[in-house]
Amino acid sequence: MAVIHRTELKPSKLELLTAWLPSRPWYAGGAGAPEPAKAGGFRLDDPEGEVGIEFIVVTDGSVPEAPAYLVPLTYRGAPLDGAEDALVGTMEHGVLGRRWAYDGCHDPVMVAQLLALVEGRVQAQDQNVSDTPDPEVGRSYAGDGLAVAEFTITTDGPESTEVAAPYGGVLRLQRVLRPAAAGTPLLPPDAVGHVAGSWRTADGGRAQGLFAALY
Repeated sequence: MAVIHRTELKPSKLELLTAWLPSRPWYAGGAGAPEPAKAGGFRLDDPEGEVGIEFIVVTDGSVPEAPAYLVPLTYRGAPLDGAEDALVGTMEHGVLGRRWAYDGCHDPVMVAQLLALVEGRVQAQDQNVSDTPDPEVGRSYAGDGLAVAEFTITTDGPESTEVAAPYGGVLRLQRVLRPAAAGTPLLPPDAVGHVAGSWRTADGGRAQGLFAALY
């Protein structure tokens, strides 16, 4: 179980994302710096208790439509070998010391736990409270057991990131979130599993949409 520490981070997560978001191919902001605001998300537990896993939803107030982005991050106490290009930045944690923050789509611990969530083997956890499931995160799965270790190839697209397996399976994470209309199925056609959640919109409302799908 991950413990949520009430402490200061320098720089903050949002400060890291302000510098990192414009480098992403799915970022739809303008020429100015992003103005990210936390709008939702959830956490997953690392069975080994070593890696923090957080899915953050941020809205960007620098553009009129204030798009929402899904940013999965992992927090480690030491650099992740071979993941230099996935480093979002480093932070000083008031309790844990220096932490390396990575784009979670390139971290095998996050991928494994997200697949476990799709299958229903783990529960999504509240973003801000220790040892508390998040009931707003939904999921489904209608396939066979997953070969987790084979999901190794990560590709960023204009609206999503795909983590692919050599045998043809694809775990697609929505980066640009789209609110679903009431009554619309959240499981995409041809997908065998999905994760969905909710977030606060820039106007103070509430939206629900697809976070990830497994094909």
